[in-house]
Amino acid sequence: MAVTGLELFGDDQRVVAMKIDGVTYDLEREVPDGVTPEPVTLDTDEGLSILRHSCGHVTAQAIQAIFADVKLGIGPPITDGYYYDFDTPNPFTPEDLRAIEKEMGRIVKERQSFHRRVVTDEQARAELASEPYKLELIGDKGKANTEDGSAVEVGGGELTIYDNVRRDGSVAWKDLCRGPHVPHTGYLKAYAIMRSSAAYWRGDQRNAQLQRVYGTAWATKDDLVAYKTRLEEAAKRDHRKLGAELDLFSFPEELGSGLPVFHPKGGVIKREMEDYVRKAHLEAGFQYVGTPHLAKEGLFYTSGHLPYYAEMMFPEMVELDDEGKPRERYRVKAMNCPMHNLIYKSRGRSYRELPLRFFEFGTVYRDEKSGVLQGLTRVRSITQDDSHSYVMAEQAEAEIKHLLGFILKLLRDFGLNDFYLELSTRDSEGKNKDKFIGSDEDWAKATAILEKVGVESGLDLVPDPGGAAYYGPKISVQAKDAIGRTWQMSTIQYDFNQPERFELEYTAPDGSRQRPVMIHSAKFGSIERFMGVLTEHYAGAFPAWLSPVQVLCVPVAEDHIGYLEGVAAEFRKAGVRVEIDYSDDRFGKKIRNAVKQKVPYILIAGAEDVEANAVSFRYRDGSQNNQISVETALAEVLAAIRDKQ
Repeated sequence: MAVTGLELFGDDQRVVAMKIDGVTYDLEREVPDGVTPEPVTLDTDEGLSILRHSCGHVTAQAIQAIFADVKLGIGPPITDGYYYDFDTPNPFTPEDLRAIEKEMGRIVKERQSFHRRVVTDEQARAELASEPYKLELIGDKGKANTEDGSAVEVGGGELTIYDNVRRDGSVAWKDLCRGPHVPHTGYLKAYAIMRSSAAYWRGDQRNAQLQRVYGTAWATKDDLVAYKTRLEEAAKRDHRKLGAELDLFSFPEELGSGLPVFHPKGGVIKREMEDYVRKAHLEAGFQYVGTPHLAKEGLFYTSGHLPYYAEMMFPEMVELDDEGKPRERYRVKAMNCPMHNLIYKSRGRSYRELPLRFFEFGTVYRDEKSGVLQGLTRVRSITQDDSHSYVMAEQAEAEIKHLLGFILKLLRDFGLNDFYLELSTRDSEGKNKDKFIGSDEDWAKATAILEKVGVESGLDLVPDPGGAAYYGPKISVQAKDAIGRTWQMSTIQYDFNQPERFELEYTAPDGSRQRPVMIHSAKFGSIERFMGVLTEHYAGAFPAWLSPVQVLCVPVAEDHIGYLEGVAAEFRKAGVRVEIDYSDDRFGKKIRNAVKQKVPYILIAGAEDVEANAVSFRYRDGSQNNQISVETALAEVLAAIRDKQ
């Protein structure tokens, strides 16, 4: 006799669904005879996604209970929570959000069950006749995608409606949904409405503007509290806020969105990053090159960026002849690699030159949409420490190992020590399969080499199906910051396509002409993004070697300024970035200002220090080391800079 998942797992509310032959089902479904289902639990990403999607339904139910004229959009789970879009005459206010969360509590207490029904198109249209957005989704059955969230509703081959059923059997609410869901609303023990914002139907600005409500749900209340604490800490570390407070960078409206300028202090950090990585590339056998910011449009057809990457490139610029007629079309570059290929191709190459490694700080421009721009971590003007290695096919594995070692050392030197690898491969069967070029054999070979290197590195290697570049697979390094957030950093890409498209060759030992393999790598990935991540990782308190001001001299009284000027001169001569507080503020306020600026070393001098030819150190943790010799103080600072502390 068949049993349901609820009969098997219903006593343990950590189990929210079950898997049978790799497919996830609601616990209310029957289990075929002889089959042992696998529980889906709340300590997995899938289990949390199911919990959050169910919470999204409860949010929508609560909103329609309070605001009867609201129409339903789409409500998928997302990282750390969920959202649901609504067509409402008026934006939701903070008071509305509190009322929504209160109504959700009532629904949760009722322990309403989620009951799945398979319906025909006609039945769905009849039951949801008052929901225009749902009616549109019904027409997309089986064709929806994850990018706009519609796959959570009509991504499968059949239509299903989930009823929220009270314990007396009456239907409280219903929604078009693919599922699965938790058995009943009582499983929702830790949730919160976070905020609301404007959104567009299916993410397209040409469509109706909606209101998006963001929420979160967790397995336990302790998890929810920990999440909110992380958010509070993340807000304190927001690099956009710190960038303004520490006078590092800004985004002038006169320039346009996503186009930062670096102020002198931010320029120091940027220069230190550039100096580090330039020196590291030269030591690793790279040759420094330089390329222009734009090129004839035809170059990007040769490389494949047009049409495969066209949506991320800015529109063409047209050069006119003397009669005002188009003479030539240009594009600002979105990648440096086509121009590096031209350098490679500028003369004949021998196998003895390979690996041939080119590197530059190349600024590229990408037409990121305004909705995704976010401080330095998502910009339109991107400075890459971009490098390309041209190798014989049999050298590719060793070169990728070389590059990965380079990257991991760089990340550690900048204070990032917790990371894993992500292997991005092509989507060979899905809706995006046509965006990838090259033969199955080439893709399989390239993917196998990257996977081998990734596994042998000893780091966790996570698959990313469909995430490859159009010209080949890649490994990316995913680094965790000080509060546990993951950021995609450096990338290594195996490219067998561009050498073919540019007809790159080298003379092999037997005299034949052979194609090289091209390995793309960006160590920072983007200097702008890397600086944004570092700012948040360190909460603005950069290690001494990166800090814009490494030492701030604070006189106890005006009489001590002259003495500190002499001390500062010694530090500057040794290469230390040092400033003196010449303000008229009281001593206590000077110290508070220095602390706010997150200077690693505050050097204090009072009458006793002057008399002893000494200084007093105040550190970031508030501790102090009094009356140490100037020579000893300088040695301590130089050691910290040398050791990248």
